[in-house]
Amino acid sequence: MKPSNNKVPKHIGIILDGNRRFSKRLMMKPWKGHEFGAKKVEKLFEWCREFNIKELTLYAFSLENFYRPKKEFCYLMNLFKKELKKLLNDKKVDKYKIKIRFIGRIHMFDKDLQKLIKKVMDKTKNYGNYIVNIAMAYGGRQEVIDAVMKIAYNLKKGRLRLEDINEEVFSKNLYLDSEPQLIIRTGGEKRTSNFLNFQAAYAEWIFLDIIWPEFNKKNFVECLDEFSRRHRRFGR
Repeated sequence: MKPSNNKVPKHIGIILDGNRRFSKRLMMKPWKGHEFGAKKVEKLFEWCREFNIKELTLYAFSLENFYRPKKEFCYLMNLFKKELKKLLNDKKVDKYKIKIRFIGRIHMFDKDLQKLIKKVMDKTKNYGNYIVNIAMAYGGRQEVIDAVMKIAYNLKKGRLRLEDINEEVFSKNLYLDSEPQLIIRTGGEKRTSNFLNFQAAYAEWIFLDIIWPEFNKKNFVECLDEFSRRHRRFGR
């Protein structure tokens, strides 16, 4: 099963929506669905390697998610820690030279999770065959504000001149200086939900009714095919 032609995006973003609804269908606690979602992400890594998609950005935990019920929040934090420990010992990460980066206000997490995040990033920082960006404690508007604050600080310190500020400088002060060509959102919602507001200005969006744990390779290939059929004019 492969895309119908070779026009495959180099960078894909995915909003992982529908984990809680999946668990409710199975008559389980709502937060248990996140575990099924995490297993699906492992499959996604394999598909991206197979189709030579070099960069992947996943919307894993938004700033608004901090307001989830306490039991679900604690479950998620423990799940993140469990998955990060797996990544640290995953031989595929070393074999395929996968750089793993975390974008967002990471300082908002507890110290143990922050340490694990730093360990994963430090271990993979010199890899570059593939890049996986995991957006956690993330919000697109907040990313823009943080970039403005960094630029303002550098102006104040004399490290940057006002006339130097342009799109390139602004991009380099964002959490993510890379633009996805395709963004997929599962779960049936048709909104962007504060994801990569600046970087996704010219991205192609595909909204699917399928919830994330049910997303499969066939769905993935169909998204790649849909992308290949679109004409990207960039306003021209």
